[in-house]
Amino acid sequence: MTDSVPPIVSIENLKAYEGELVTVQGWLYAKTGKGRLQFLQVRDGSGLCQAVVFKKNVSPEDFQAAKELTRESSLRVTGVVKADERAPGFPGGYEIDVRSLEPIQVAEPYPIAPKEHGVEFLMKHRHLWIRAPRQWAILRIRANITRALRYWLDEHGFVNVDTPILTPAAAEGTTTLFEIDYHGEPAYLAQTGQLYNEAAIFAFGRVYCFGPTFRAEKSKTRRHLQEFWMLEPEIAFCDLEELMEVQEQLISYVIQRILVENALELRLLERDLTHLERVRPPFPRLHYDDAVAMINRAAEAGEKVPGYDETVPPIQWGDDFGSPHETYLAAQFDRPVFVHHYPSQVKAFYMEPEPGRPEVCRSVDLLAPEGYGEITGGSERMSDPEKLVAAIQKHGLPLEPYQWYLDLRRYGSVVHSGFGLGLERTVAWICGLEHVRETIAFPRMLHYMRP
Repeated sequence: MTDSVPPIVSIENLKAYEGELVTVQGWLYAKTGKGRLQFLQVRDGSGLCQAVVFKKNVSPEDFQAAKELTRESSLRVTGVVKADERAPGFPGGYEIDVRSLEPIQVAEPYPIAPKEHGVEFLMKHRHLWIRAPRQWAILRIRANITRALRYWLDEHGFVNVDTPILTPAAAEGTTTLFEIDYHGEPAYLAQTGQLYNEAAIFAFGRVYCFGPTFRAEKSKTRRHLQEFWMLEPEIAFCDLEELMEVQEQLISYVIQRILVENALELRLLERDLTHLERVRPPFPRLHYDDAVAMINRAAEAGEKVPGYDETVPPIQWGDDFGSPHETYLAAQFDRPVFVHHYPSQVKAFYMEPEPGRPEVCRSVDLLAPEGYGEITGGSERMSDPEKLVAAIQKHGLPLEPYQWYLDLRRYGSVVHSGFGLGLERTVAWICGLEHVRETIAFPRMLHYMRP
């Protein structure tokens, strides 16, 4: 050690400074006192470590300051990094033998105590709740999922094209639109960027957008938010079969990367990794017809929905799957499963019908195991302008707002496909969460818009 100013280091990098004098700046997560010792749990955004304040190693003023610190007080601690496999925190294994301490702000009494709180209370204090280790871990994993998704697409020839948030027409049905006034003209918050992506493929071949989307769904289920983030790749010269290959390669890459790079956070969440470790291509493919038959056989036999105290409900051909159906189907496989060729009547207007069987379309959903349901949804898109006009009219939509979209089929139309991946559901699945409200820093739910 020298008389030079000690470096400011992050907790996650303490290992590289064993035996050296360093400074860590952050916030007090917890504290215990024992005579001449104060044990401070300090977090700095990269991790959490123990800082041991021994009375004989610091000035009387610093020791008194350590005793008076309250939870979430901001501070700087300077001390020697020591290895101890028993040292608490994360990544753990190292602690700081404090030589000096500088309180920056002593916090007021913190409203979130280290005990169980109700959902209402925690949502009201979401701006503070995100400081908790569990929420910290979830949001770090979310950030890395986002990074991994972008990396894979960028490395495979996709170009990021940002699409509008304000749109003049519906893309996913008119019942879930948030309408706003656009200088005297009705407009809507985007349900998807897909239609604009379809324009971009004719310039770039492979594109994606990644941003917030909005659905005014009157739903309070654990899978739904009013505002969520969606990744939407779109590919020219791509059919349904090729689309499924792209999805399984992308999803597998992301999962395996998170297992390595976020092992600490997954361990903090006590995530059972069994199902995630199996997420490698190829994924099983299941036709909608076969899925319906499988569900109805289970219903007739009185089989239970895995994880639920209810039997598998029967389904009529032509209906969309509910959560119990998706949970049952996914449980029959050891990795995510593609269900393809859904009835046209339950899918969006732009999906290509199956040749010779127009009652079904060339669509596909990817169902995750463990009851997490649909992670991605996609299809081949209609490439014939006359067929698309008929579909728009059949869905009772006005033609005028879609004239530009029809142009795409008039000037060099090709077979093309795309899908959307809901980031929050993907985070919930990877982290093993019960509800999507924990997957985004500030969730927008049916009855929650604050903070």
